[in-house]
Amino acid sequence: MRAFLSAFSLLLLAGVGHAENTITKVPFGKLPDGTEVDLYTLTNANGMKVKITNYGGIITEIHVPDRDGKFADVVLGHDNLKSYLDGHPYFGAITGRVANRIAKGKFTLDGKEYTLATNNGPNALHGGKQGFDKHAWKPTIINSKDGPPLLSMMRTSADGEEGYPGNLDTAVIYSLTDKNELIIKYTASTDKATPINLTNHSYFNLKGHGQGDILDHEIEIVADEYTPTDATLIPTGKIDPVKGTPFDFSARTPIGKNIKQIKAEPVGYDLNYVLRKGVDLKQAASVLEPFSGRTMTVFTTEPGVQFYTGNFLSGKDKGKGGAVYNQYGAFCLETQHFPDSINQKNFPSTVLKPGEAYNSTTVYRFGVAK
Repeated sequence: MRAFLSAFSLLLLAGVGHAENTITKVPFGKLPDGTEVDLYTLTNANGMKVKITNYGGIITEIHVPDRDGKFADVVLGHDNLKSYLDGHPYFGAITGRVANRIAKGKFTLDGKEYTLATNNGPNALHGGKQGFDKHAWKPTIINSKDGPPLLSMMRTSADGEEGYPGNLDTAVIYSLTDKNELIIKYTASTDKATPINLTNHSYFNLKGHGQGDILDHEIEIVADEYTPTDATLIPTGKIDPVKGTPFDFSARTPIGKNIKQIKAEPVGYDLNYVLRKGVDLKQAASVLEPFSGRTMTVFTTEPGVQFYTGNFLSGKDKGKGGAVYNQYGAFCLETQHFPDSINQKNFPSTVLKPGEAYNSTTVYRFGVAK
């Protein structure tokens, strides 16, 4: 790892916290090659817990209270490693080297064309067949006197992995503050120009995972524009206003209010919003579940957020404790650069060059409505 990914540098990433914050680990199983995988539990002074495995950096559980102080696990996932290995729709995982879609699995960089696996119809999705979500990461717990402990996950993606150029050194650092904030920081460096677009793919249901659909959740997305797509969910290159469309969440609106107006198969939201420009770490979205009172506010340094409503969940997706995950059983807010940016000259660039540092931060703040 390069110097900016040193343990000292990671210590500087700590947020505000207290001594009650802890990180513990237990075995979570072994990969087919014998690699041991662990499950880490981050706990804060309020009793909030987040569980993360170093397989794919997957967030397996997030336990937060409702307005009566009752805790529930609000993310979809599995309670054993085998279920993740058997295949899942990116529950809680780090997606990369490039999250979202690249048209026809091709791009040209510095005059050379690169070909990727097409694992989503005609397109490349979330890093390919063996993306970042399907690798064991090197975990390290880092304690700090001035903030909560950090859980660091590191790995090197070799030159040519899944067709991408350059040896890419990556670290993803998780921390849990006493403000009930889960902070995820991404850093990376490369020895050859390469596209990079990392995100976390957690599926949220603020009622609790497996507790019905999320259509009554009320959401506000801090965006006036979105990137329309073709039938395969590749952006057309245009940036259109959300006003007057069923994609308008510029004011808090129930997710299900206009969902049937969407012309897609299956019906539902799966699109990128262009966040309003502002300070580096800006609010991207806020969500209220009206019955429990649970809220989640998302902040990010990224220019966009992909809003997805679990359209492809089918009831065949069995989760923790045997829970059934039906269509619209969760929503995702994937903070990231725009889909297919490497092929879209008018989108913010996803190219990382040697000597540059990739840095991205996303914060999920949980609370209750007053």
